[in-house]
Amino acid sequence: MTTTTPAPGQTPPSLPTRGVSPGGSTQRRRSRRAQRIADTASAGWKLLVFKILVLGVLNAVGLYAALVLFAGGRPVIAGLVVLAGILISWVYFRRGGLPVKYLLPGVAFLLIFQIFMVLYSGYVAFTNYGTGHNSTKDDAVHAIMLQNQERVPDSPTYQLAVAERFGELSFVVTDPAGDVFIGAEEQPLEAVAGAVLDAGVVVDVPGHDVLDFAEVLQRQGEITQLAVPFSQDPNDGVLRTQDARSAYLYTSRYVYDAEADTMTNSETGTVYADVGDGAFTASTGEQLMPGWRIHVGMDNFVRAATEPAIRGPLISVTIWTFAFAFLSVATTFVLGLFLAIVFNDPRMRSRRYYRLIMILPYAFPGFLSALVWAGMLNQEFGFVNNVLFGGAQIPWLTDALLAKVSILLVNLWLGFPYMFLVCTGALQAIPDDLTEAAQMDGARPFQAFRLIKLPLLLVSLAPLLISAFAFNFNNLTLVYMLTGGGPRNIDADINVGATDILITLVYKVAFVGADRDYGLASAFAILIFLLVGTVSVIAFRQTKSLEELN
Repeated sequence: MTTTTPAPGQTPPSLPTRGVSPGGSTQRRRSRRAQRIADTASAGWKLLVFKILVLGVLNAVGLYAALVLFAGGRPVIAGLVVLAGILISWVYFRRGGLPVKYLLPGVAFLLIFQIFMVLYSGYVAFTNYGTGHNSTKDDAVHAIMLQNQERVPDSPTYQLAVAERFGELSFVVTDPAGDVFIGAEEQPLEAVAGAVLDAGVVVDVPGHDVLDFAEVLQRQGEITQLAVPFSQDPNDGVLRTQDARSAYLYTSRYVYDAEADTMTNSETGTVYADVGDGAFTASTGEQLMPGWRIHVGMDNFVRAATEPAIRGPLISVTIWTFAFAFLSVATTFVLGLFLAIVFNDPRMRSRRYYRLIMILPYAFPGFLSALVWAGMLNQEFGFVNNVLFGGAQIPWLTDALLAKVSILLVNLWLGFPYMFLVCTGALQAIPDDLTEAAQMDGARPFQAFRLIKLPLLLVSLAPLLISAFAFNFNNLTLVYMLTGGGPRNIDADINVGATDILITLVYKVAFVGADRDYGLASAFAILIFLLVGTVSVIAFRQTKSLEELN
């Protein structure tokens, strides 16, 4: 066997590795690196496309909202919307700033659904916003003129065709002189050129679609309700139709004088002036409705504090609200803690099944449970009266005192499972060594619980009890679904009942009945905010003393 000796200065040949070609390892590493780079680049462009699509949709919606706000005479809010869109786009397209990208959605929702709502409620509380004062002064003038119209006896007949553009109906009329005009609900009549007539009736209008007979029949209700202003002056009246073929002039019996800012009844001669109350008012105090929104300062708060018909019910409702919230928290906590102690005893068998049964009321929706209990407590055919009390006629929901007791009992049934769950978790987190040491020192079981376990429980449960108090302070669902706030207090000027709490009072004042007063309701909402905030701050400060037990 002959071996080859390398010449001086030469490198000996390396032995080949079995199954691996020279340089294969390096090639695989390069391939894996290239694949990682490709995957990263792929994820990068996909994320960029997703950003462009999402932000494009948001910016399109924001731009549309800004245009609507600007057209509605709110340029400041429109500018804020545009600035918000620019800020969001800049944050998510720039490099870096990862914490801001995660925090911005939460901050945006906080501003929209919390801060804005509180500020807007505060704004409404200082206005007369409510039934009859829902819009601007121009809208009120238009509504008064429109609601008191009568057909002019010698009105000329205008040949009518109905046209549509972008879903809005318009009247295309031909006057007796043969001139063609077009107008819509918010667009006074103006001359139109290029219209095609057939037998004096317009059959084609540039930029509009003239409705045929079948389409007119389908939209007959809209057409007969349409009132087209004759000119920019509201005193000139409007054109209306009853058959969609001929239009006639209607004028209002009220004459509006823009310079004097008065409304005059042409039949009686009564003059109604703007005296600063948000409505045209006569010298006798009579007002024309609708009015318009104005700032009234502290009037809503003054009404709540000084008018006996409002102040008395408000005080009684406030007292009952505090009592309801406190008793609800106290009763549910005591029952929940008692059951947690019982079912936390290791000597009890099948504890998991008992615990499952205990939390069943918590699994049902609150409003549905309240409705079921309302049926069970019905005086005539309820399960409680007919089965448990042998057909007795007990007015659980119609007597003032029994209705309050019923609400507390139903809320106890709904609320104790939550307290049972949190108390069970808190008890299991306390070491048994503490109570065993106390018992070895001679403490009885109840003393060990009262002096050791209960303070430790309150350390962790105090914030939950405070939040439960705030929740029951605003527990609209239970009260409204069970009793509707009744029985009604007929002596009050506002819609209030014996079981109403502050939040249901706010709901009734704002949304129930013919006369809705959003300004007064917002003033009550500010009162709720201040009360809950004050109680929460005081309670949290008091709980700091419990932290020394940790």
